[in-house]
Amino acid sequence: MTNKTENKTMMDRRGFIQKAGLTAGAMATGTPSFAGTGRQDHQQFNLKYAPHLGMFAETAGKDPVAQLHFMADQGFTAFEDNGMKNKPVELQKAMAKAMESRGMEMGVFVAHSIAWNDANLASGDEEKRQAFLKEIEESVEVAKRVNATCMTVVPGLVDLRQDMGYQTANVIETLKQASAILEPHGLVMVLEPLNFYNHPGLFLSKAAQGYQICKAVDSPACKILFDIYHQQIQEGNLLPNIEKCWGEIAYFQIGDNPGRNEPTTGEINYKNIFQYIHSRGFEGILGMEHGNSMPGKEGEQAVIDAYRSVDVVVEEKD
Repeated sequence: MTNKTENKTMMDRRGFIQKAGLTAGAMATGTPSFAGTGRQDHQQFNLKYAPHLGMFAETAGKDPVAQLHFMADQGFTAFEDNGMKNKPVELQKAMAKAMESRGMEMGVFVAHSIAWNDANLASGDEEKRQAFLKEIEESVEVAKRVNATCMTVVPGLVDLRQDMGYQTANVIETLKQASAILEPHGLVMVLEPLNFYNHPGLFLSKAAQGYQICKAVDSPACKILFDIYHQQIQEGNLLPNIEKCWGEIAYFQIGDNPGRNEPTTGEINYKNIFQYIHSRGFEGILGMEHGNSMPGKEGEQAVIDAYRSVDVVVEEKD
């Protein structure tokens, strides 16, 4: 696919993500139009919630580096960017430098374009497998450049001409080969089950299915991205499923339902969920893969306030 097609695919899937307008100067140099304070203005959150570009663009401005500084100023210690792989290399480097200077961790980026709208990995087609593996190899360099450890993988659509058992075996084999590429670099592909309503026809939809595949691949390079929004729609039973999958979960993503906006705007009890995740000693990143429930600067502040209200309570030890 061309970059244009790849970008459309990403935006179709992540339609809630606001487009961050980039000036030519910002793309070339990463110079922020909003310099940020260079310090942390607010207390850090107790979990590593990771905003994305566009979430605070009305307040911080369009420049990606400026947005990163603003996030850090608010106490966020992580960041995720589904489209990082498609950004100019110089911008990737500038963003990585900004994150490093502010003590922010890089979350996931999407590792591949192939497989999204095709019965790809499930088909067992060798040409499609090799194309996917090539993209995984390319993603290693991106991960190194931006100091990421996790990248998102979605196996694609169900192959209606094959029994589910054969499809599962095909996916497992491809992911074993991908894991062999990632393991030497200490990188992890996180498999994301997506819900039937937003993404009908995908091969991977349930937490238990992701767990089964990760157990079969049996590699530290193949784990689950547990998207709380998707799993609430797909099957609910959130805390028991998180508990069952715990050993294979490397990353979480957040979004309330209905609406796919910040916590407290829907039916999910995020305060309880975050407290449970914290109680298990989770030290990974939780991507804020959702929109803002209200427009403008007021809506951006509402997102920050919502996370303050549901952030975990950490008791000080004597």
